[in-house]
This record gives sequence, C-alpha cells and structure tokens, in this order.
Amino acid sequence: MIRDSRGKRPTFYETPGMDQLMSMLTVLASEFSVLADHIDGLERVAAKHGLDLKGGLASLEFGEDALNEREERRQALFGRMFYLLRKDAAEAAAGDDQARYEETLRVIADGPSIAS
Repeated sequence: MIRDSRGKRPTFYETPGMDQLMSMLTVLASEFSVLADHIDGLERVAAKHGLDLKGGLASLEFGEDALNEREERRQALFGRMFYLLRKDAAEAAAGDDQARYEETLRVIADGPSIAS
C-alpha cells in the first residue's frame, strides 16, 4: 500500500506544476549527489588495489538478476521522482464521486448563466 502525507502542501510558485517540477529536480539532484559520492568511493578503493574499473566496466555483461535489480532501482527512483504528481492524481480521483459527476452534468446541461 502506498502511503502519502495528507492535506494540502504549501505552494511557492504561481505557475501550475512548477512546485511539482522543483520537487522532481530536487529528487534528481539528491540521487545524482549520492551516486557521485558512491562512484568516487568505488574509484578510490579500486585505485588503492590497482584495479582498472573502466576496463572492467567496458567488458561487463549483465545477467537476468542484475538487469532485474537495475529495473527495480529505476522504478523506485521514478516513484520518488513522481511522488507529488501521483499524490495529486490520487487526491483528484478521490474527489470524483457520483454526486460530483451528476453536478457537473447539471451545470453542463443548464449552460452558462447570464448575469444581468
């Protein structure tokens, strides 16, 4: 079960979608920073042991398990990245019920009101 925080979030930008975009960029920047630190650490450890990481990576072949792990990691990243959009969609869907649907149909059927 996916759990989301409840209630409205503060908004900082007037342009629709800009807050969600900034959230996605923040997630990507965080992921990028962690990966850069991880790669740096791996390169330093390998260099201490005289290992050629670039050559090893060039000849590396992935098995099914490794490919599945990569896909799971990728989907987890997308889940974090698109969290706010998914939450907004779930909130919008929860607000759609039969009464709201019928009210929308009534408004459409009545047509625009003309103020005197």
